[in-house]
Amino acid sequence: MAKASDFKRGMVVEINGVPHIIKQIEVRSPSSRGATTLYKVRFNNLKTGQKLDETLKGDDFFKDADCVRVKVQFSYMDGENYVFMNMEDYSQYSVGADDLEEQKGYLTEGLEDIVALLFDDTVLGIELPSSVALEIVETAPEIKGATATGRTKPARLTTGLEVQVPEYLKSGEIIKINTVTGKFMSRA
Repeated sequence: MAKASDFKRGMVVEINGVPHIIKQIEVRSPSSRGATTLYKVRFNNLKTGQKLDETLKGDDFFKDADCVRVKVQFSYMDGENYVFMNMEDYSQYSVGADDLEEQKGYLTEGLEDIVALLFDDTVLGIELPSSVALEIVETAPEIKGATATGRTKPARLTTGLEVQVPEYLKSGEIIKINTVTGKFMSRA
């Protein structure tokens, strides 16, 4: 059983016997005395893809879904499908581009440390590593004398993802991106 206060993005819980993945969590702490912390959670039904928004208290319980977590590696794209390989038995799983939504921008061939959520041998979703290294393919020229101040510029990465990077970076450099926030972390 999982408490609402322990929820994390990517967790899978059962709601009315159907597995749902947690997509977003917003914590609201009312300032008045005695008020309980509220958790506004967006679930996605893993069978139909339908969204469900709920406002929960911290001690609301949900049953953990019977999902199997398997370490996989991103192998290649087959048309509109992304193919992942199980790192233990080398079986392959295909996931449609629509099911990956914003995660597509972080996938490069050979990327490891991905966890696939399996339910009846079907991939319901994937959990990316906390950070990935990607190459900058297009950005404005570096500015001489620029330091690590807060000024940024847009950069397009090898996967097509656009992020804000410090002004001192140039095309061809490899950087680390946080997959949760989508923000620049450091040079790789």
